[in-house]
Amino acid sequence: MPKGMYFSEYEVGQKFVTGRRTITEADVVSFAGLSGDFNPLHTDRVFAESTPYGQRIAHGMLIASVSTGLSQTLGIFEGTTMGLLEQTFGYKAPTFFGDTIHLELEVIKTKASSKGGRGVVTFQSEIIKQDGTVVNNGSWTVMFFDKP
Repeated sequence: MPKGMYFSEYEVGQKFVTGRRTITEADVVSFAGLSGDFNPLHTDRVFAESTPYGQRIAHGMLIASVSTGLSQTLGIFEGTTMGLLEQTFGYKAPTFFGDTIHLELEVIKTKASSKGGRGVVTFQSEIIKQDGTVVNNGSWTVMFFDKP
């Protein structure tokens, strides 16, 4: 039996907050290797110190990717998700090595499918670091099964 939430259990205004995760140098190095993005802003300490940030920053897509992992800790998607239909990301502030982030999702729209037995939920997303700064925001559109 699925543990996640079914489409009909979502209501506009519901909010979900994940636990936290600290972004490490190892995360950035691993992501650079996986993605092939070795931009010196992420990987070259000396170069990054000469930029307005004064230090290396994590890849924006790394932070977005980590947020999808954080979302799974909520349990709401487990076994009830048919598919992720769309995600948008706005990069608002840098995430530095050692910053700790969490994800907040709020239901902003629900729409039942004309096919029945499923529906689409749109969430507003914010990735927030320890000082309250929103580093990334956007939306997630997810199709869920409905209760059998």
